Amino acid sequence: MNVARLQELGLIEPQKAQSIRNKLGQGDFLKLMTTQMTHQNPLKPMQNTEFLTQMAQFGTVSGIQALQKSFANFANSIGSDQTLQAANLVGRKVLVKGDQATLAAGGEIQGALKLENPATAVTIKILDPSGTTVRTLELGPQDSGLASFTWDGLKNDGTYADPGTYRLQAEGMVDGKNKALTSLVVAPVVSVSSSRNGHGLRVDLEGLGSVDFNDIEQIL
Repeated sequence: MNVARLQELGLIEPQKAQSIRNKLGQGDFLKLMTTQMTHQNPLKPMQNTEFLTQMAQFGTVSGIQALQKSFANFANSIGSDQTLQAANLVGRKVLVKGDQATLAAGGEIQGALKLENPATAVTIKILDPSGTTVRTLELGPQDSGLASFTWDGLKNDGTYADPGTYRLQAEGMVDGKNKALTSLVVAPVVSVSSSRNGHGLRVDLEGLGSVDFNDIEQIL
């Protein structure tokens, strides 16, 4: 669209030229194109190639705008479907990456270790809020994949630990070297919501707080 030419002819005020470039629609384009052809220099009329070039440029911009709108609608549709699916998780338990878990009175903590490679001498230390190890779970050798574990709430001395939040510290021998291992914990889903930036979903887990929907490893 030759907005500069229309500006030269006095048909568009200079301060409005940029705004028009940004906001021209199909009707505006045709109207301005007709006006431009009507006021063109008879001694130097618009060439067919110039006219076709402007039409092609307008078609490209319109196509991009339509494509962007289609993608936006598609994204909104996917987001709505994902929200409905996530809402069905409320009340169910999920396995999510984390090194903290909450022990309820008379309850237990369940989880798993995510092993990229086989490991031997696999152990999980349960630490209280002060950092003191209250229980060590010996899992022995484990193949790659998920290695499940359960802590019944008993401490190393045979007494029950107080209800509260405990930290998990897992390690094992991998290729002859002692390495920290990734821990996952089981937690009930309390609610789901959209993230603050409007992209993706957040899942509120009992005792763990809010986590990203994509961080869920398994639905139990």
